[in-house]
Amino acid sequence: MLSRISKELSELESRGLGREPALPRGLDFASNDYLGLARHPLMIEAARAALVRWGRLGAAGSRLLAGHHEEHEALEAEAARFFGAEAALYFNSGFDANLAIFSTLPAPRSCVVYDERVHASVKEGIRASLAGKSSFRHNDPEDAGRRLRLARERGARELYIAVESLYSMEGDLAPLPAFLDLARRFEATLVVDEAHATGVLGTTGRGALEGLKAPESIALHTCGKALGAAGALVVGPRLVARYLVNRSRPFIFSTAQPPAVAAAVRRALALIDEEPWRRERLRELSRTASSRLKGALSRWRTVERDTPVIPVAIGSEGEALAAARELARRGFDVRAVRPPTVPPGTARLRVSIHAERREREIEELARELSRIERSLEKAAPAAAAA
Repeated sequence: MLSRISKELSELESRGLGREPALPRGLDFASNDYLGLARHPLMIEAARAALVRWGRLGAAGSRLLAGHHEEHEALEAEAARFFGAEAALYFNSGFDANLAIFSTLPAPRSCVVYDERVHASVKEGIRASLAGKSSFRHNDPEDAGRRLRLARERGARELYIAVESLYSMEGDLAPLPAFLDLARRFEATLVVDEAHATGVLGTTGRGALEGLKAPESIALHTCGKALGAAGALVVGPRLVARYLVNRSRPFIFSTAQPPAVAAAVRRALALIDEEPWRRERLRELSRTASSRLKGALSRWRTVERDTPVIPVAIGSEGEALAAARELARRGFDVRAVRPPTVPPGTARLRVSIHAERREREIEELARELSRIERSLEKAAPAAAAA
C-alpha cells in the first residue's frame, strides 16, 4: 500500500498537482469570510457567553444521543424564521449536509440531474445514493430540461435538480428562476447549495433564493463562510428535516457541533440584519475589484461581476502556482486552484473579496498581479530555451 500511494503522490507532484496545507500569509484575498464576521467582536462574545453559560466546550455526542443541546434547537428555530422556511437542520459542515441530502432523500429509481460544476460534496452524495444521475452543461437550463425529460422517459419516479446559486470557482450565478420553472414542470425537487451566497446575495442577505417562490425547494446554507462560524443548515419543508434526522447517516452518526458554535451562528444571522452595510460594501468592492483586475491583465483573463468570487484564468498549473507564490512574497494571500477542483487546462487564481478590504489594497493587488503576469510571460521562453 505504501509503495502504491508513494508512486501516486510522486506522479501528482511531477504534474504540479501536489497539495499541502498552507498557513495564511499577507492580506486576505483567499478566505470565504466575505463579510468579516469571523473576527467580529459580537460573534466572539456570543461564543464566549455560551461557553460561560453552559460550562462546556464539546457537545460530547451525536444529536440523537447526549449531544443535542438548547443552542442547537435555538439556532434551528431562528434559521427557519430567518430564511422563511418550515424547518432548518444543523449539520457539522456543508460537505456533511450535501452528503446527507443526496445520499438520503433520493429513493431507488430516482434520478438526480446536476450541474457539471456543482460542488464535489453533491457528487459524493449522489455516488452514495441508490439513485441514477445525469449531469448537464454548466448553467444550462435547456440541457437540464433534456436530461429531466430523458430520465422521466426511462422510468424515474422522483427527479431532483442540483445546482449552486453562486459557484465557488467561477463566481457566476445560476439562473434560479429557470431551474424553478423546470422543477415545477417536471415535478422535481430543486436543491440549491447557497454556500457562497448566504449573507451575500438577496435583498436582505438570505441568499439567491430570496424573493423567489420555492416552498418545496431545499437550500443549504453553510455557516463557515460569510456567517463566520462553522457548520451548515439544511432549510426547507419540515418533513425533509424529520426524514434526515431519521435516515441521514452524516446526522445520526456524527458528534454534534459545540453549543457555543451554534450560538455564534445565531448571532451571525442577527448581524446580517443589523449591519447591512457589510453586504452593500462587499458588492461595491467586488465590482471595483473585478473591474481593476480585468483592466490590469492582458494575457490572463477575468470578467467583471459584482460577486465576491473573482477567478483569474491562467490555464497552466505551474504558472498558477508560481503566481500565487509570488503574490504571497509580495504580501497578498491569493490561492491557486488546480485540477481536479477545476477542469484540466483551467488552473486559476481565486481572488476572494471581503467587506473590510480597502480600495487601495485592491489597487495594489491589481498592480502586482499585472507585474507578475508580465514577469512570468518573460520567464517562460527563457525556461523553454534552457
